Amino acid sequence: MSRSISIFDTTLRDGTQGEGISLSADDKLKIAKKLDDLGVHYIEGGIPGSNNKDIEFFKRVKDLYLNAKITAFGSTRRKNSIAEHDDNLQRMVDAGVPAATLVGKSWDFHVHTALQTTLEENLAMIGDSISYLKHKGLEVIFDAEHFFDGYKNNPEYAAAVLAKAREAGADWLVMCDTNGGTLPNEVYDIVTAVSGHLPGAALGIHTHNDCELAVANALSAINAGVRQVQGTINGYGERCGNANLCSIIPTLQLKMGYHCIPGDSLPQLTNTARYVSEVANVNMPVNQPYVGTAAFAHKGGIHVSAILRDSRTYEHIAPELVGNKQRVLVSELAGQSNVLSKAQDMGLSLDPTSEQARKVIDKIKNLEHQGYQFEGADASLELLLREATGELNELFKFESFKMLVEKNAGQPVVSEAFVKLRVGGESLYTAAEGNGPVNALDNALRKALKTYFPRLDEMHLSDYKVRVLDEQDQTAAKVRVLIESKDYHNTWSTVGVSSNVIEASWEALVDSMRYALLGQISLENETRNSSEPKGLVNH
Repeated sequence: MSRSISIFDTTLRDGTQGEGISLSADDKLKIAKKLDDLGVHYIEGGIPGSNNKDIEFFKRVKDLYLNAKITAFGSTRRKNSIAEHDDNLQRMVDAGVPAATLVGKSWDFHVHTALQTTLEENLAMIGDSISYLKHKGLEVIFDAEHFFDGYKNNPEYAAAVLAKAREAGADWLVMCDTNGGTLPNEVYDIVTAVSGHLPGAALGIHTHNDCELAVANALSAINAGVRQVQGTINGYGERCGNANLCSIIPTLQLKMGYHCIPGDSLPQLTNTARYVSEVANVNMPVNQPYVGTAAFAHKGGIHVSAILRDSRTYEHIAPELVGNKQRVLVSELAGQSNVLSKAQDMGLSLDPTSEQARKVIDKIKNLEHQGYQFEGADASLELLLREATGELNELFKFESFKMLVEKNAGQPVVSEAFVKLRVGGESLYTAAEGNGPVNALDNALRKALKTYFPRLDEMHLSDYKVRVLDEQDQTAAKVRVLIESKDYHNTWSTVGVSSNVIEASWEALVDSMRYALLGQISLENETRNSSEPKGLVNH
């Protein structure tokens, strides 16, 4: 039995049917290139001729010279017609791709209800369509839609559908759990039975996640003998999504002994997952297996103490195998090991037996009790640890800020911020407008500091979140503000907490700029002229 599994990616077709996901032709081309670099075998590009984006994709993808086979998707010919005159089939041929995915009905209920035709005519539609595409020189992957529901309702007919597709020359026979309601043991039993009916057939599996079993069902099918698995990056897809290739590929390759993609490509998996997420403009769940930011994150003090001795104590694989990394979180559950590990990652010297270490741990726990959360605000945590170890000097000193928010009838809201700071020995007072209070504060703070730190122009705020902490206090409740910032090289997050959302935003905003300057000060020192104030931090 072959230990190789063919990976069929349908992110660009089935994945785009997920709610909130829309990809332009350029987006599809970028993702196709990334998938090809990962080493998948098939990339399903879409439905030729169905929309302008897919028309453009199939036209331009040829210029990428990919190793993966680009596949066009379509359905069998219309009932009571002939394949040669079917526009859908002709568009698949005209797409100029080497392979076609043809979907046909395998559930008798669907044949009668959706197609409103006879079981015999459905078989003829499948056979004629496959024969036509094969005559045109295409590799044909036949997707038997609703196969498992069909098999449970009428096993003889579902098996006859696959037999007809094989007889017509289909290269792959793919069994689809289209409604996502089949259980892993059912998948295994049905695939085993089909393998007995069709010895030597090249079988595939396509599962949906409506019971959160898409990955488990795909793996069960592989255990039962299928050799192609269809899915999407990050599990994108209609309703609850498709089988997640970011879980299937490493499980098959690292745990089940199958070969899916080149070994040196597997460390690209995390980067690929996050790249596709960024292009699709969809936030990845932090706890996504293998590739999520929390997949190898440790919070409990006992856990951290153990992984510092040997990561195998609480990690099922080495995160580097899939391109991810271990993270230690610091929170009210943290013990000394968490803090020491974070300090070590930052290159800070913190004696575990010192009063200094005890104080910083107590401070972190006290701040978390007040509502601060450092799990998602590593930059604020680093500033806190550097202060505790005496390795952070004051870049600027805050003295005061004022906000003016004015709304006149028929006019947009105007926000203006006034900020007073000290840099070195000089007092600075600036004002700036913005499209909201936080933007006005950001503009005023930058205006005051950019003379001394011009590289602040390279950073910008990329995300802003507000969380109410005490709902029972209603409009007087404390809020936690998380700000994500970026420059050309890095992304970092900071936190602020207050019963006043402007004050909480200010805390997070100031920390964001202080952190940005940590990595820039050495560069600033190289170019700073002698007229600038002395006494600024050197890091």
